Amino acid sequence: MSKSIDPRPELPKRFYAEVTVSEGEGGHAILLDGRPVKTPARRPLAIPSRAVAHAVAAEWEAQGERIDPATMPVTRLVNTVVDAIADDPDPVRTDVARYAETDLLFYRAGDPARLVERQRDRWDPILEWVHQRLGARFLLAEGVMHVAQPEPALRAVVGHVADFADPFAVAALHQVTTLTGSALLALALADGHVTAEEAWSLAHLDEDWNIEQWGADAEAEIRRALRWEEMQAAALILAGR
Repeated sequence: MSKSIDPRPELPKRFYAEVTVSEGEGGHAILLDGRPVKTPARRPLAIPSRAVAHAVAAEWEAQGERIDPATMPVTRLVNTVVDAIADDPDPVRTDVARYAETDLLFYRAGDPARLVERQRDRWDPILEWVHQRLGARFLLAEGVMHVAQPEPALRAVVGHVADFADPFAVAALHQVTTLTGSALLALALADGHVTAEEAWSLAHLDEDWNIEQWGADAEAEIRRALRWEEMQAAALILAGR
């Protein structure tokens, strides 16, 4: 009988004993036994925020015999910033703003009445905050048929997103947007209007409704837990902007 082959690559062994944070001109560096960590593209890993740097250091410290990147959401995000976003954040900002064209919060259920009411009670206050903060009004739709949003409202979102100059904040904003399906929830989180827990709950309102009716799926719960870790990593970066 032939043996099955595990397609997953073997994780690298932990090669260091001590993890420290060192502050320099370029930001905070993570040191493993005194040697600075580099990104996958071999760039110096310099993190502006002290809190984020210590979160990265904690992830490296928490590694056991093997180093598992899947357990290091903050490290993965900052690596992405340094290697793929810092040189040109504009495409990422553009992608965030584009989400406002089909934002999660615009598309509402037609029934049952309790779900309709729950969406109205929990999502409408975010839209009102957006109106107060950006002067933007959006159109709502029942179901999933696309509704074109007013150009002035979309321009307001584009202008607000453009205010995010720091590539770390841009990357975090994008991560929250893609995880929640809502640029408006991401902006509300970045502005401190909602917490990460509140934004996460609002983004999963429909999913949680279905769980209440039919029960939870174990595999879906695992995937959601992993996405929540990514959400927390992004929220940490936004908190320090």
